[in-house]
Amino acid sequence: MAAPSAAMRKKLQRKFRLRGFTLKVDALEEAATFLARFPDAEDDALDLLLDELDKEPLKSSILDGDAVRRVVSLLVEAEEAVDAASPAATSARSALRVVDSFVVPRFQYDPIKKVFYEHTGRLAIHGEASDKAALYRDRYQVLLQRLARDKYFSRPAFETVMTEKDSCEITSIQSLIGCTGRRWIMGVISQLEERQFYLEDLTGAVPIDLSNAKITSGFFVENTVIVAEGELLSNGIFQVNTCGFPPLEDREASLSLLMGLDFFGGGVIPTEETLRLSSLENKAVNDMFVILSDVWLDSAETMEKLAVVLDGYDSVEVVPSLFVLMGNFCSRPCNLAFNSFEELRLQFGKLGEMIAARTRLKEHSRFLFIPGPDDAGPSKALPRCALPKYLIEELQKHIPNAIFVSNPCRMRRSCLIPPTTEETSDPFEHLVATITHQSHLCPLPLTVQPIIWNFDHCLRLYPTPHTIVLGDRSEQKAFKYTGITCFNPGSFANDSTFAAYRPCTKEVELSALES
Repeated sequence: MAAPSAAMRKKLQRKFRLRGFTLKVDALEEAATFLARFPDAEDDALDLLLDELDKEPLKSSILDGDAVRRVVSLLVEAEEAVDAASPAATSARSALRVVDSFVVPRFQYDPIKKVFYEHTGRLAIHGEASDKAALYRDRYQVLLQRLARDKYFSRPAFETVMTEKDSCEITSIQSLIGCTGRRWIMGVISQLEERQFYLEDLTGAVPIDLSNAKITSGFFVENTVIVAEGELLSNGIFQVNTCGFPPLEDREASLSLLMGLDFFGGGVIPTEETLRLSSLENKAVNDMFVILSDVWLDSAETMEKLAVVLDGYDSVEVVPSLFVLMGNFCSRPCNLAFNSFEELRLQFGKLGEMIAARTRLKEHSRFLFIPGPDDAGPSKALPRCALPKYLIEELQKHIPNAIFVSNPCRMRRSCLIPPTTEETSDPFEHLVATITHQSHLCPLPLTVQPIIWNFDHCLRLYPTPHTIVLGDRSEQKAFKYTGITCFNPGSFANDSTFAAYRPCTKEVELSALES
């Protein structure tokens, strides 16, 4: 075994340290040998190794050679099995990364230096009062820095003669005092007094009158950030004439300004690796993700329908590379009154048997499980942590490479102003407009949907993603909004609907079993 280079040693020690591990010499050599198998995808291989180690029941964070060797053996066996069966499947599989919400790095914006910096300290689940304030401040700063680059709202680089009508420059709320005429302000909708809504920014708050406001598409709920045009009346109320959400910014434009910062949590990908992965995706024309929501394991009817779906995909020429099964996984809420956890555990085991019986799916597809709002877990707050290990152990005996992650993907609707029907009357399209412009999956009051304060950043949609999947019990929908593919696969338990997504073309096929 050749000794790893000094650069490789440093890289491995840094990466493992970021995940909370310390490497002994023999462990470092095992990891280096594993990476040598993938000269063109070292970072992907290292991230995969770390992900698998995270799932291991380790006795200590100080890793020896045996601990790393055990995980490496499993990965090598899986890779060789897929290699022998299908080279195309190997490419798609190695390019797939799943990131749990609780490992997504937190970035905060510095308005003085005009840069994002990464939070390096430990994030507590039970935050302090200052953490709650930071939640709102960080949301606002992300949108404000984006708005500052918009050509309609940014201050001209050179002084030009502009009429008041042409100017869309944002005025701080504190600066409204003494101002007359038409102004643009940006702030968070809040209800500081009963039946009186305010707009708040980092400098102050002003009561607003939205009764005659012309609005754009979206759900204008309390806690959303809006850009409003109007004037301050003599009674101190800001009369809103028109308002909308902060304009979107193209994904590539955002990425070009982030200097390689990893907002997604999948690791910073070098340009060469990005090109390689893009090439893989473009070549995988038959690659497909199948997404099902509301997979009720305690419903015989739902399980029969799932067997039909699995049989169908097991018989196609190229099986899907990924199945995403979203909760709820039980027809009843798993709350304090729920007393059937042992039964649910066995039902997960039966699901494992069902998948394992389809040999091609077991060998060539990955299965990803995302908890629903009523599934077992410590709280209803977002992000929801992965399904408890107790429930999934039986399934893992049959499908050892199944992936269980957190859920940042649920949103309820709590509309403040009736949405406009000028552009669309479709609630799903209004929902998509809301979360994309807010750059957040759940911009609702914390009293409506609790959020773990220190992990609010896990719900951000910045930079804008390529695709958003919103599992909901409402009618299945697919909608492309400003280049972002958004869809709801529907409720599999209720109406037998699901969706198939092709990463190569970003196309969605809404599907359903015939009744």
